[in-house]
Amino acid sequence: MSATAVSAHSTTFTGTFAAEALGATGSGTLSLEYDDDGHTLLINATWAGLSGTTSNAHIHCCTAAPNTGTAGVALAQGGILPDFPLGVSSGSYMKVIDLTQTNQYSATFLANSGGTAAGAEARLISNLTSGNAYFNIHTTTFGAGEIRSFVTAVPEPESYALMLAGLGLLALRRRS
Repeated sequence: MSATAVSAHSTTFTGTFAAEALGATGSGTLSLEYDDDGHTLLINATWAGLSGTTSNAHIHCCTAAPNTGTAGVALAQGGILPDFPLGVSSGSYMKVIDLTQTNQYSATFLANSGGTAAGAEARLISNLTSGNAYFNIHTTTFGAGEIRSFVTAVPEPESYALMLAGLGLLALRRRS
């Protein structure tokens, strides 16, 4: 009996939390890993120094311009990310979100994405990729949000290899 290895395609996004509100003191880092075969999003967030204690967290989508502005809640089960730690001024959160479940999305985001989990997933990932979605942590001091992070897609090693190969071919062609 032989086993066949299945390679999932994933996209990694990274970002740094920045103060959203005037006087906010929090900071931190964020990593998201999207698995398009498994339709999951791994969230790995770490933060410290919040002015208040955590009261909510979710992913917002879709801003009018990349890396700026505000948007409605997109990913939040019942308004908050599942199992997000509340009442802390520093901490971490690691969770795999099943993007095939409609209850992972806000009702408004789901409706605006065609009413299906597949539509919501495609819209969310497209906007994460284009810089039009962000992770937001709300606190008791800043109820509208204390820190947030837009993310940037991290190129896969294969992309770097292809880019280097292309540059090498270009250099060879110029020599000819």
